[in-house]
Amino acid sequence: MEESISGFKRRGSWGDIVEHGERITRALRDLGIDGEAFEAWDEWRPKSHERLDEDVSEKTAKQASISEGRGEKAGKEPNDDLKTAGKKLSESYEKLDDPDEAMGRWNESIDYVARAADSAGRKAIRKVEDTVYRKVMTQLAPYYFDNELVSANLQQTARFEAEETFVFEVNVNDDAVKAQVSDLLAEYEDTIDRWHIDTEKQTETVEAAEGVEAPESKGRSRSTTN
Repeated sequence: MEESISGFKRRGSWGDIVEHGERITRALRDLGIDGEAFEAWDEWRPKSHERLDEDVSEKTAKQASISEGRGEKAGKEPNDDLKTAGKKLSESYEKLDDPDEAMGRWNESIDYVARAADSAGRKAIRKVEDTVYRKVMTQLAPYYFDNELVSANLQQTARFEAEETFVFEVNVNDDAVKAQVSDLLAEYEDTIDRWHIDTEKQTETVEAAEGVEAPESKGRSRSTTN
């Protein structure tokens, strides 16, 4: 592993970069880091069963996409808000004898129209973003992740050689936390003889053999070490 001001860098096979992500994740977890930013990183980091041009590409496009607006967060489609806007507009005409009430309904109608336009615009932009990212940007730029906790980028450097080679650089954005992560990574190097990479649990074979569904796992599996 190479360590610099820009982060912790690892070159090697897919297994090497998966392990690199797991070590940093474990260090953050051992420091008591949790919350949405940590969960987002833990979800995005490459896993042993994933493929760069499929799984990591999809996750990168998703996390890079424009955020949801008020209408989307409320679970409403643009057409839903337009229908509500029409209803509020009709109600405003029914309340013409009460100017304050009519104006209130009119304002609500305008708000729903604006929310519908916002949702439609975000959907259109997101569709373009996703298409451009998947078809163009992943051919030119590394796969990346960025939030307030972690910034990371992943590149494939030897696609056509016998053994694929990757470069995975991860930076912890808080300098104090980064220093602690650095200490823990060094400690892992000294104390852990062999790192066992997480693998996705395969339940299909068990279910087919036993004729029952496998029980759901409680919580995310973690790396084990010797």
